[in-house]
Amino acid sequence: MVNPSLSRISEKKLTPTINAKRLFQIIYREQSKAEAKEDEVPKINVSELISKMSFYYEKIRNTVDYKEEHLLRKNAIERIIKRKVVIEGTISLKGVNSAEISGHLLTELIRAAYLPNNSVPETKINEVAAIIKKYLDLKRAIAKIKGRGLSERNDLNNWIIALAASDIEEHLGLSKINKTVVDYMNKILLKNIELPVDSEYEPDKEIQIFLGIHRCYLKFDRDMMSFILFKYYVAGWKNPNQEKIEEVAAKIVSLRKAINKQLEHPLVKQLNRIISRYTVFFTILTDVIKENPVAVYESIKKDPKAFSREVKKACDKRYKDSAKKLWRAAIRSIIYIFITKSVFAVLLEIPATKWFGEELNAISLIINISFPAILLFFIVLFTKMPSEDNTGKIKEGVEEIVFEEHERKEPFKLRKPVRRSKSLGIVFGILYFITFLFSFGAVIWALNKINFTWVSIIIFLFFLTFVSFFSIRIRKNARDMIIVPPRENILSFISDFFYVPIVAVGKWMSEKFSQVNVFVFILDFIIEAPFKIFVEIAEEWTRYVKERKEDIV
Repeated sequence: MVNPSLSRISEKKLTPTINAKRLFQIIYREQSKAEAKEDEVPKINVSELISKMSFYYEKIRNTVDYKEEHLLRKNAIERIIKRKVVIEGTISLKGVNSAEISGHLLTELIRAAYLPNNSVPETKINEVAAIIKKYLDLKRAIAKIKGRGLSERNDLNNWIIALAASDIEEHLGLSKINKTVVDYMNKILLKNIELPVDSEYEPDKEIQIFLGIHRCYLKFDRDMMSFILFKYYVAGWKNPNQEKIEEVAAKIVSLRKAINKQLEHPLVKQLNRIISRYTVFFTILTDVIKENPVAVYESIKKDPKAFSREVKKACDKRYKDSAKKLWRAAIRSIIYIFITKSVFAVLLEIPATKWFGEELNAISLIINISFPAILLFFIVLFTKMPSEDNTGKIKEGVEEIVFEEHERKEPFKLRKPVRRSKSLGIVFGILYFITFLFSFGAVIWALNKINFTWVSIIIFLFFLTFVSFFSIRIRKNARDMIIVPPRENILSFISDFFYVPIVAVGKWMSEKFSQVNVFVFILDFIIEAPFKIFVEIAEEWTRYVKERKEDIV
């Protein structure tokens, strides 16, 4: 009989890398810091009762303007700055007080529950004010440069405000744990990714990997990626003097072109495929460590297999959370589409049908109202969650980044970006157009068979494209943990072939219609400013009543 103690001794010991040890230490310190007693530094405090109004307003606002959840605070920062600077016209006044704008911004973020109440130090007001000031100074410097049309100036102004919002979001939100993970992942990928010999993109490798980590792991949007590149090209932007600001203003157009060129780099797709895999590995690793840093680290020494079991447990938890997020995103999408699209479509279908002398079809009306929710429901219902094979690959990947014994030996070798010839591009364009005609033609033919009027058909196609695009968006977030791609078969190939044109139209329409969202326009330009003033007055009134009460007592 084999002695169990001998089998344990014979197990191969695993050695965590220096970077893995550092991540354990950082997570442990951050958790200990969170549990420590609060300091006595004065904090920004707002009325809990009055804040509920702002909180529910944000909920309504985010319902009619669908954005990713992790971007809501950054978008709120941008919206508040834009209102203070552009809509309320504070920039046109002499001696603009950036500290005042900063105070309003942080207070509104706390009221809307984007920041915790009575936790943000009052010193943050001056820190954020310094950030706002440099962008206001840049905006003024750009305005002094002649020769630009109104449209170009407005576009640059919006971009500057987006950069300011991204700067503030980074200042408020990037945790030390995330910074450590980004640094850790960056070191691994720089070592494990090789470009083709004599590649013209070798000088861009470092910044493209860094951008890819922020795109995939931190899920930065285009504005936040632009901010990273802005800092990359403008040395010393953290504390620029007036001379530096004017220098940046003078070359702002060429600077923006360089940034856009990097954002649309030919290596992006190849890098994203690799970085997405490592995003999963690091996400699971941080989940495992956060559970109990000391216990997990000790278990590696005593029982190497215990770490593997913890990884599996973290994967299972992530899969369940992904399923919940999928349904939550589906419900948000249905509400968004119903409020912003269905109401207008139904209100349009009835009068338009009568106007053109068509007979109103009750069945088509019911289908058009219920179709978005039903289609999205079935798409989510049949979305597959990750398999056991997927969990096995994640285990291997996590062990690769944690243990010296499992470190990757062969680097990923990128291919030279393929440049199709013009003739081949024309052929593919024609084939794509044929699939486009076939896809929409088949739907129109089927609807015509059940006596849809041409007005009802247009509305149905409108919903079909929108829901198809939104289903891709919400499924993407839910399938982020999948690193083993599903097996392709002839049926999936054909369905994808004819479904892509519908999704493409939905994407185009979503981008165009988001720019003319009537509900967002009403909320931002008509309701928000007076509502925020009302909230300010209500807050001041509650303070006054408390002061009077204290005087009486």
